[in-house]
Amino acid sequence: MNDAELAARLARETGERLVQLRERLLREDASPWFMMDSGDALAHRCIVDTLRHERPDDAILSEEGADDPRRLAAQRVWIVDPLDGTSEFGEGDRDDWAVHIALWQRTAGTHGELTAAAVGLPALGLTLATDPPPVVPATEPRTPLMVVSRSRTPSIAAHVARELGYDGVRLGSAGAKTMAVVLGNVDVYLHSGGQYQWDSAAPIAVARAAGLHTSRIDGSPLVYNTRDTWLPDLLVCRPHLADDILRVVRNFTAD
Repeated sequence: MNDAELAARLARETGERLVQLRERLLREDASPWFMMDSGDALAHRCIVDTLRHERPDDAILSEEGADDPRRLAAQRVWIVDPLDGTSEFGEGDRDDWAVHIALWQRTAGTHGELTAAAVGLPALGLTLATDPPPVVPATEPRTPLMVVSRSRTPSIAAHVARELGYDGVRLGSAGAKTMAVVLGNVDVYLHSGGQYQWDSAAPIAVARAAGLHTSRIDGSPLVYNTRDTWLPDLLVCRPHLADDILRVVRNFTAD
């Protein structure tokens, strides 16, 4: 099993177990907080146990695990978010949560690259991976749609939408938002204000494989497996929209 196949299998199987867990806890009338904690724990254990068995020499960076500094010297690091969108999972009737599995590998002359990944959307029964890469549907004849957080619209995203005449929609997890661009449901995901590397590693790798534009909001590359896991902003969009968005961002930040 190659790395992309392993990532896809892990995202799919972990997602299936999460769906089963949520259905059982809903029948038991469990509290949202108990569902959230149980989902995080189950997904983390499933992923880490499998990776330690299948790829025992690789390092792991997981949202739900302690950071192991040995990853900074490792050749291969799995960057995972076992349950992205925990609050949506806990609500019981939402499908905008995800499972993120990404592999970072050290390469000569660079800090390293994301080389394999998968994002599971378990409540939708979908798993999207880097191999085979997803095919982004043709552009719809519509006003471009930008997806933002359910809880907060970053000021820069609101400004870009106003300047370029985009419409907006809201979704939960970063994985669900990025995959909405991959699936053609929206055209732009612009985020600013706070994320960690595990929030975006797998979604960014899948979006890149699909041929979408991916970058920081200043146009610089997204870099992973750094000492500081904070990675506060990103842009994922159809390539023909990227130049206009980055221009508006530059003008906004220069004011």
